[in-house]
Order: sequence, then structure tokens, then C-alpha cells
Amino acid sequence: MSVTGQSAVGQLNAASQAVAAMAAQAQGVPPVPVPVSAPPAPVPETNVLIQGLELQNAGRNAEAEAVFRGYMLLVPHDGVATYSLAVILMHSGRREEALSMLTQAVAANPGFAPLWMAYGNVLQGFGRGPEALAAYEQSLALNPQYPEALINSGVLLREAHRHVEALDRFQRVLLVKPEHETALGNCGIILTEFKRSEEAVAIFKRLLAINPRYDYGVGLLAYERLHACDWTDFEANAQQILEGIRAGQRTCKSLPLMAFNDDVEAHQRSAQLFATRFPASATPLWRGERYRHKKIRLAYVSPDLREHPVGHLMAGIFERHDKQRFETIAISLGPDDHSRLRGRMLASFDRFVDARTMNAREIATLMRELEVDVAVDLAGYTADSRTDIFAHRPAPVQVNYLGYPGTMGTSFMDYIIADQHVIPPEHQRFYNEKVVYLPDAYLPTDAGLKIAERTPTRAECGLPEDALVFCSFSHDYKISPPLFDVWMRLLSEVPKSVLWLMSRSEASQRNLRAEAEKRGVDGSRLVFASRVPHVEDHLARYRQADVFLDTHPYNAHTTAADALMAGLPVVTFVGGAFPARVAASLLHAMGLPELIADSPAGYEALALKLSRDEAWRLSLRQKLAENRQTHALFDTDRLCANLEAIYTAMWRETELQGAKDALTSP
Repeated sequence: MSVTGQSAVGQLNAASQAVAAMAAQAQGVPPVPVPVSAPPAPVPETNVLIQGLELQNAGRNAEAEAVFRGYMLLVPHDGVATYSLAVILMHSGRREEALSMLTQAVAANPGFAPLWMAYGNVLQGFGRGPEALAAYEQSLALNPQYPEALINSGVLLREAHRHVEALDRFQRVLLVKPEHETALGNCGIILTEFKRSEEAVAIFKRLLAINPRYDYGVGLLAYERLHACDWTDFEANAQQILEGIRAGQRTCKSLPLMAFNDDVEAHQRSAQLFATRFPASATPLWRGERYRHKKIRLAYVSPDLREHPVGHLMAGIFERHDKQRFETIAISLGPDDHSRLRGRMLASFDRFVDARTMNAREIATLMRELEVDVAVDLAGYTADSRTDIFAHRPAPVQVNYLGYPGTMGTSFMDYIIADQHVIPPEHQRFYNEKVVYLPDAYLPTDAGLKIAERTPTRAECGLPEDALVFCSFSHDYKISPPLFDVWMRLLSEVPKSVLWLMSRSEASQRNLRAEAEKRGVDGSRLVFASRVPHVEDHLARYRQADVFLDTHPYNAHTTAADALMAGLPVVTFVGGAFPARVAASLLHAMGLPELIADSPAGYEALALKLSRDEAWRLSLRQKLAENRQTHALFDTDRLCANLEAIYTAMWRETELQGAKDALTSP
């Protein structure tokens, strides 16, 4: 989840009255708003300043600006007047003028904290993060409890992946203002990234008690509860989220929504609401120019070019691109984890740009300077994504692919790459992008990945030797109460069976065992797998399972592909939206449509039948082994060639459109 916070202009506006009041008090001027009955100021200049503040407070900005400018002829670089005038300039779009004025003002009046805060705001608005952070530090050196400077610097620290420092800033705000909504929201979000779910839940509850309509607040609370498998008010929250989105309310961000329902129309509406944070630039960087490259310049933009599911899925594609036809560029937004996978990626691209310290406009400008033909966003609205890069239109073709299973709801993403199972033709109207189909599964896999030869024993895995093992290694948040009901009925129906799960926290394990007990199942029949360092060893563990149970409404994606790679049958049922249809797509591409049900009841019956029929399970394992050699799912060369054909067609379409425009231009 991204940290919440207003834009630089919004922060100035939100803080303007409070800061003006603070500044006024610091200089002996009454705070804004000034009572009509206030006694006359002792000096004429101060009367003028008060008049300007009153006009600004009344929304009469043009008149206020004239008053402030006249006042500053008498009192140059006055802190209150300069700050107030900066707010007016920012709101009227004159950022350059505000920056010039504040640059001089902080030099002339370096001991006035609000000026440094305003200066930081303007710099932040220009995307000059490090300089803005330095300005906020100056403000905080003068006033360590300055809420707006703490909030804005916290946002910048979070964007720089300095999470611990960012959390400290937001917590410092709460020491002064315990009900500060922005600080509470940001604290909660960073705690979720630290996987401190119970603390995050407590923060979100405080936030909603203060403001029940806080943007995305209901979703923040309910989604983090899912991460801890705390299903308090699950049904009520899911309904509130859905009804709110249908009414145009920001009850839940688009990615968390996927864990609550599979309503494809609601998914689009939620994405469109979220997309308003990223308006298309009024000055796009690409303006229809035609490039004349010998090769198509293809850029992948992602925070996950490292040990990450997206990294694992795409590594083989990156390595297999035809370097005679494509020049490949990586725009890396995330950390360098120095992993083997990162090393493979560094070696596979023609150019690898570590863009962590660059702002969106700088990255987009670089992409334009590199004359990228096709830019592929591999993150969408997932963690540490940078949608604002694409809002600047750096490339003729901009593509949403893989990392985010749904529409981004914007006007500037041209295409989404899918297959006809995850986005059937009748669903295309629920996608803002033009849907382009791969002929097989949309999900890539790495054919070069080798599963470890040694299979750990059941004892090493914590599994009973003689048990039927149901397995689901999906994230905790994908386990919904209705799905868990099905799983517990399966355990009840199949004696000596266990459910093998992957859990990230003690809280979720404790809650899941308690939920099992509520349903009459011994909590000890839930076995939790621990993390292992290498993916090859993780995949080898699947050999000790008997049946993989898919999740709903958010399917196993990479995890389902892993299970199939290891030869483990996957049982799923088809839902309504993209994330609820992925496992079915994978099974079709693997030649096993018989493992796809069309309803929850059919899913339960299919899993039960498979658990009781050992011969069928063995035949499916044999079929998986054979089909892996012949079917599309694990044919990385085939998928890479199909992707390249799509990219080429997209590039040609822009070339044709350019030729048409040239013919019709006067």
C-alpha cells in the first residue's frame, strides 16, 4: 500500500490557516481569522498584514495578493506575508514564481520555520524530493513539533524507502495531535509494511472512530485484518466496501478490493476512483514524434526486479528477448537485493536503470530521451509502483501487464495484455485499456528454473506420514471466511487429512486455528510451512502434498503455477473478475480443464472426489509431467515470442497512425 498524503499544494492549503496563525503569533500578529472586534494593531504595517490575512481567509485571493505585495514593499521577506503569498501562487499555478520568492525569503529570514515548510512544499511540488526533505529538516530544527513538516517529510522518507524514519515522523505528529487523520493513516500503512498487523489494525480503528468516511479507511482496516486472518465484521465490511464503490465512494483501494469480491464492474469503478490521484499530464513528453530505430526499444518499469514473484515470472522472458529485433531497457524502482535473480536481470537487459532516487517526471523524461517505443508497467497499483511516470506519457505505447490483475482505470495506459480466460471478450467493456490477448495463458513462467532434486521428508515439513495433505500456499489475505468453511468441511469429510498453509505471522496462525476450532476441526490439523531461502527447495516441498486448494475471490497466481510446475493437481472454480479466473487460465494452458469447477459447491465436490481417489491423483500427476513438456504454460520461448509479436503489432499501429496523421495534417 502506498502512503497517504495530499499533494504539495494540498498540504499548503490544509496548513495555511494554522501556519499563518503560528507565524502571526510569532511576529506579534493576531492569528487568522482575525475577529472583527480586534483592537487596532499598534503599527500601520501590521494593520495591512491583518487585512491581507482576512481577505485570504475569506477566499478573496486576488485582493489578498495585492495587499501582501504592497505590504512586502514596506517589510521585504516578512515571514507571514511571504508564506501566505506562496499559498496563493501555488494555488494559481504559479509554482516557479513561488519557488523564486521562497528561495530568497529563506535566505533572508532563515529562522522562521513556516517559510522553510512552504519552501519544502514548493520543492516537493516540483518533484525535487531531496531538496524538499532538506527544507523540512530546517523547519523541524526550528520547530521539532511542526505537524505539516513532519507529515510531508515522512511521506518523502517513505518514498525513499526509509520506512523506520518515516514512521517516527508520523508518530511524532500523534504525540502532539493524537487525532491527526493523515498521521494515523500513514502510521497504519507503514505498520502493515512492517507486517505488524495487530498494531496497524488498532491504528485504523482509531482513524475510523475519528472519521468513518476517511478515504479508503474501511478497506484499510478490513484488508489488514485479512492479513492477520482476523475476520471480525468481514461480511459487513465487504458489503460496505462494495456498496460504497458502487456509489462512487472511496471505501477501498482497487488492489485490496480483489480480496473481498469478484465483481468485475466494481473492480473497474474502484480503479477509476483511485486513478484520479494520477491525472494525465497537461504537458505530455511524447507528442506524436516518429522514431527511426533499427530495433524496437522496449522498456519494463517495475519495483520488483529482484527476489519477488514478478521477478521470478519475468526473468526467463527478459533473457529470451530477441536482441536482433528489440533493445531492452529496465527501469528499476525497487531495492537492489543483490540476489541471484537480480544478477540474472542485470545481465539480461541492454540497459539497466536504477531509478529509485529519481522522481516521476525525471524518470519519464529519461524514457523520452531514450526514445522508448513500448513501455510496460509490471506493477500497476501494487506496492512501490509509480503510476505517475506513465501519466507524463513518456512513450508512444504504454502497457499494463502481469503485476496487477485488473484495469488501472486511466486514460494513459493504452493496452492490457491478458488471455481469453482471465478477460473473456464480454468483459472487455470493464477495462479502460484496450485488451490484447496472448493465445495461451497470460502468466509467464521460467522454464529454466530447476526444482531441487531432493524432496524433504514429511517429518521435516512437519506433516504426518499417513495423512492426506491439502495444500494452499497463498498469502493469508487470500483466505476468506466462506472459503475456509469449505476447507474445514473437507477436513471433516476426509479422516486423517491436514491443511498445509503458508503463514507470515503468529497472529494469523493463532486466528486460523481458532477459526478451525469454531468449525469443529482440531486446530492442530492446520500445519504451517516455514520460509526456505531458495525457491528450488520451496518447490520441492510441493511433492509432499496431495491436492492444492485454490483461493477465492483472489486466486493463487504465481503460487498455482508453482504447484503445477511441481506436479501437484490444483483445484479451482471460475469467478467473475480477473484475479478470480487466473488458476483456471493456468489449468487450461496445462491441459487440465477437468480441475476447474464453475461454483463453490462444484469446487468442494471436486476437491473431495480427488482426495478420495488416489488413482486419479496419480494419473493427474503423470499427466502434469507429460503436459509440462508439450503444453504452453511452461514454454517460456513460446510465450516470449507471442509477447514480442504483440509488442511489434502495437509499435506498428503507432507507426501507421503517425503516417495517417501526416497525410491528414494541413
